[in-house]
Amino acid sequence: MIDLPTKRSLAQDIGFSLPAHYNASRLLWDNLDQNAQRLAILSDQGTFTYRQLVSQAGRIGHALCSAGCQPKDRILLFLDDEPSYPAALMGAMRAGLVPVLVNTLSPPELLRYCLLDSNATAAVVSPQYMNLFTATLLGGTACRHVLSSAADAPWRLFDEALNEHPTTRDDMAFWMYSSGTTGRPKGVVHKHEDAAYTAKSYAQHILKIKSSDICFSIPKIFFAYGFGNSITFPMSVGAAAVLLSERPTPERVYAHIGKYQPTILFGLPTLYNALIRSQASERANLSSVRLCISAAEILSSEIAAAWQQRFGHNIVEGLGSTELLHIYLSNDEQCRQPGAAGRAVPGYAIRLETPDGRDAAPGEEGTMLVCGLSGAQYYWERPDNTAETMRGEWIYTGDRFICNKDGFYFFRGRADDLVKVSGQWVYPLEIELILNEHPKVDTSCVQALEEPDKSLTLIAWVAPKSGVAANSALARELQDYAKRALLPHKYPRKIVFLEELPKTGTDKIDRQRLKQDYTGISSVAPA
Repeated sequence: MIDLPTKRSLAQDIGFSLPAHYNASRLLWDNLDQNAQRLAILSDQGTFTYRQLVSQAGRIGHALCSAGCQPKDRILLFLDDEPSYPAALMGAMRAGLVPVLVNTLSPPELLRYCLLDSNATAAVVSPQYMNLFTATLLGGTACRHVLSSAADAPWRLFDEALNEHPTTRDDMAFWMYSSGTTGRPKGVVHKHEDAAYTAKSYAQHILKIKSSDICFSIPKIFFAYGFGNSITFPMSVGAAAVLLSERPTPERVYAHIGKYQPTILFGLPTLYNALIRSQASERANLSSVRLCISAAEILSSEIAAAWQQRFGHNIVEGLGSTELLHIYLSNDEQCRQPGAAGRAVPGYAIRLETPDGRDAAPGEEGTMLVCGLSGAQYYWERPDNTAETMRGEWIYTGDRFICNKDGFYFFRGRADDLVKVSGQWVYPLEIELILNEHPKVDTSCVQALEEPDKSLTLIAWVAPKSGVAANSALARELQDYAKRALLPHKYPRKIVFLEELPKTGTDKIDRQRLKQDYTGISSVAPA
């Protein structure tokens, strides 16, 4: 067996090095030398130069410290994509605090779980979400201070000069929460060096990012994907980022492109599909864009072809994860293959392991493991999950791939039952259990099915209770029920009503037969 690479050897291969004492906030502060007057943020909430963004970050850091937060304390960030987000993130890290990025679509129950799990002592929150942080939500947690990011927030009165708290490159820097498979997501802990590493590897080698670039990420900052796109990548070279708050409808996305003229556009296949199908695409102008990036889901050839035909851009597809912080497999503009997730991004090594534990041969299917310096070392207080995923220097992804002779990787499914919907992992059984709790449902079964364009969708077969009408109103009720109980993206896209679900000889639900024989009978598509 060949000698396996190490994280440090891979870092040496791409010329990445940091001093032992390093704080990730330098990605922002280092711009003061040459880029202080360059635009850092473009948004409808205002534009900020790097000098102004540093000032705002310093004030937020001082405000958190004045509130009693101590180094290594976790600070929950519940923010929309607004200028205060990068400022709060960088200001907290510079003060030695550990920001925790949380999905703003999280219902109160999940938000409270994140507060308790992280033991966060404070939170920085967008004004529109302040009403969620009630005494009931905060009761029993360590969170004693909730700071609003509003324009007139008191933290703006603090001193803008903030000294860098001494940290090492290996110290805990920030957290993100995984999508979760059972309603209890895992805290993914990243180090101070991780963000700089993804900028050196992906942003430099794949994006070839320059200070003149303007990055526009439709996926939000609380995603690992959006975090790099909107914050660390542009900061690493003194480029600008376009931030879009609230819901990214096609009309608003196109309006922002027209107004701010981005050069790099980041999306998901579902978002590109929505954009190309929108009537607004007929009058949209993407002449400023030099590069379109897609990740998180499989990009269908139909979407790619429609986008290229309309705008003249090839969408560059890649694959990443929260555990690795960003994309580790990618095509590029000059070298790509249709249907491939790409080749290993410089700075990362890939292994495919067969069920019997050996390395897969070219063309042979195996489960993917990834090695790279940005890999998280553990999940917070989840030793069993950590042991399963963080295998020494390697991250076990659970994705099944084949690799061809040219080094391109092609997705073949999951090693377990997890599927990706809108870029986030979903466990169908979780939705099934929730539907079974609904008072109008007798039994249900939820599975992922492949659509004609090769994307995955979630379908639920439901046997209503006696006397309950199976119609579109009930379908919408069940979808809304799942969204409220879980997360907005965790719901069946299609519901098939049956009087009774087929059973196997052992009286279990015959899942295979449902897939084969009952995909279109008495079905109701989502509204």
